[in-house]
Amino acid sequence: MLGLGHDVVDVAAFATQLAEPGSRMRNLFSVRELRQAAAHAQAKHDEEAVHLAAKWAGKEAVLKAWCEALGERPYPFTLDDFPWREIEILDDSRGVPHVLLSDTVVQALRESMSVGVDETSRRSDFRWHISMSHDGPVASAVAVLD
Repeated sequence: MLGLGHDVVDVAAFATQLAEPGSRMRNLFSVRELRQAAAHAQAKHDEEAVHLAAKWAGKEAVLKAWCEALGERPYPFTLDDFPWREIEILDDSRGVPHVLLSDTVVQALRESMSVGVDETSRRSDFRWHISMSHDGPVASAVAVLD
């Protein structure tokens, strides 16, 4: 294990941020994440914000695990330019969440961890594990980088 990250999100506060006029919170999610959250909300007869809050906790947990793995090495991004939309938290057909990184983020991860970049492959030498949950007012996620 190289890094461990955990995050907790207040669902009501997150829902309020999503609903604020001019809010850019939705821009931090990919189209696929937004579609999946809407589909889950419809299927479970609850609010989309609950599912997006869990995905947000997942993104934050990924960031924290990555930062822990870096140790004393410099961070490749700041909070202002972190590619939130390019780090997707998506469920597979069985409902199991996975971390999917864009090619740009895979390259940044490999370079930040001092691993050469293989231009012929989208795969990273690293694996992500993620677990997410929501119950009542709280959404939570844990991410592990190995």
